[in-house]
Amino acid sequence: MTDPTSAPVGKGKPKPGQRRMEILQAFAAMLEQPMAERVTTAALAKRLGVSEAALYRQFASKSQMLDALITFTEDSLLGLATKVNSDPDKLVDGRAACGQVVWLALQFAQANPGMVRVLVGDALIYEQPRLMARVNLLFDKLESILRAHWRSSALAANEGAPTAEAQMRAGLLLMCLRGRLHAFVRSDWKQRPTDGASEELAFLIA
Repeated sequence: MTDPTSAPVGKGKPKPGQRRMEILQAFAAMLEQPMAERVTTAALAKRLGVSEAALYRQFASKSQMLDALITFTEDSLLGLATKVNSDPDKLVDGRAACGQVVWLALQFAQANPGMVRVLVGDALIYEQPRLMARVNLLFDKLESILRAHWRSSALAANEGAPTAEAQMRAGLLLMCLRGRLHAFVRSDWKQRPTDGASEELAFLIA
């Protein structure tokens, strides 16, 4: 989770939104630590060198911080997914588009390990249930994108009853994505999401 601003919290006059971004970056960095424990506002404030009250001037609660991290992740993943086949000059087969969507999601995860702890639910233990519901909805949206790409491929090939197969294939691809995210977390970032993924995706979209 990167941002061009890097001035410490509490030094100088920040740009609008800068302190919020610094807090979220620090939160994500703490989640990236191997065997990370539950991030508390006290630990986050200590890392930033500010009081907890300073955090609450930017975010009303820890849940609001997590909401912001989920929004960042959702915007990033759905933004990457919707770019696939958005260029009329670079259209690919629907099945290949499915593979690209999952591959881009895996690349994002590899570059943002802290966000993966949110996606697999580790960072949401003991938090408000609605946060996990938001994550599940994000995966539902990705699955819908995968189904649409697979159906377009089946229809282009004049295959019959494409909906059921599209549902099954989208489900399998999503399981592949989520399984790799869990393995990334459980291995403390040693088992990278993209390792061997090309071959696996080629098999799933064949």
